[in-house]
Amino acid sequence: MSAHGPMPKSSWIFPALAVALFAVATALGLAFTPSAGGLVFAAVLLAVLFGTVFAAVHHAEVIAERIGEPYGTLLLTLAVTIIEVALIATIMLGDKPVPTLARDTVFAVVMIVCNGLVGVCIFIGGLRYREQDVQVAGASLYLSVLFVLATMTLIMPNFTVTTLGPVYSPTQLGFVSVVTLLLYGVFLYTQTILHRDYFVRDVGDSTQGTALVSNRTLALSLGLLLVSLLSVVLLAKKFSLVVDAVTVMIGAPPAFAGVLVALLILLPESVAALSAARKNDLQKSINLALGSSLATIGLTIPAVAIATYALDKQLVLGLREEEMVLLILTFMLSMLTFGTGRTNIMFGLIHMVVFAIFVFMVFVP
Repeated sequence: MSAHGPMPKSSWIFPALAVALFAVATALGLAFTPSAGGLVFAAVLLAVLFGTVFAAVHHAEVIAERIGEPYGTLLLTLAVTIIEVALIATIMLGDKPVPTLARDTVFAVVMIVCNGLVGVCIFIGGLRYREQDVQVAGASLYLSVLFVLATMTLIMPNFTVTTLGPVYSPTQLGFVSVVTLLLYGVFLYTQTILHRDYFVRDVGDSTQGTALVSNRTLALSLGLLLVSLLSVVLLAKKFSLVVDAVTVMIGAPPAFAGVLVALLILLPESVAALSAARKNDLQKSINLALGSSLATIGLTIPAVAIATYALDKQLVLGLREEEMVLLILTFMLSMLTFGTGRTNIMFGLIHMVVFAIFVFMVFVP
């Protein structure tokens, strides 16, 4: 889907189908059941959902071409985070509360992005170009903020003494939420204004192509992007019912739901990141990958914290011991991977192995 040619039909057909499917399913009370009809509904739901996600990617790329980097990747990251917050809050605070879903989803996002997505992007880039460059200064800023946010939200709750268990007290949760938003806000200011050159491969490239996207195309893509994201949010709730049923059918642990939700949420960014890696623009891939991790923690945790506090629900954040080990391993590996500013297939393979360990430990904890 190139922003240079005419708008593909799929970029508006799938959002329209998504809205129609949600309206019909809501009016008729359609839902997933372990039957032939239920399987057909699930197949149609997944096809429309994935098609809508790819449509959202296309429209985000059209807008990104007009506004330039790093604003383009930031736009996609924030848009996807909106989906994540809405989906997690809806499931967590639904008829069957899931107090660990935010923790499981955030941890899964970090593992999928920092190991799975980063690993595949580096591996693909290494196969085609042997080595690829990234901005060390930008990667260091990403990792510094990410390490602090992840430690505060996913590790520290296990070691506080005000409350028992892997939870913060209301006061602690409020403090952590404010600090998290502050750090993420200052990071965005640094990324887009103070040190924008840290996050682009070539500052001179950031304005290329701006004249290729007309105002009409820009406005149309912006509208369809909003429709696509809203459609994904609406259908994701029904997708969560499929996830719950499949989890019970295969006897998977509760963390499996968080992984599937994370995979769905990250699909738009993953497609864009892999495409950038194939075009020898690993910097954009890293912006998308690490940026999504930051946005996930920086925006999701405070938003869910506010919702749980307002509705007097419990929010479990602390990871289990083996998960903390994987998180710390990811931190150390990321520092080594981006420390020199040059990557190769070996770095990619190592990240992919750590991701495989994460997936294995979900089913065999």
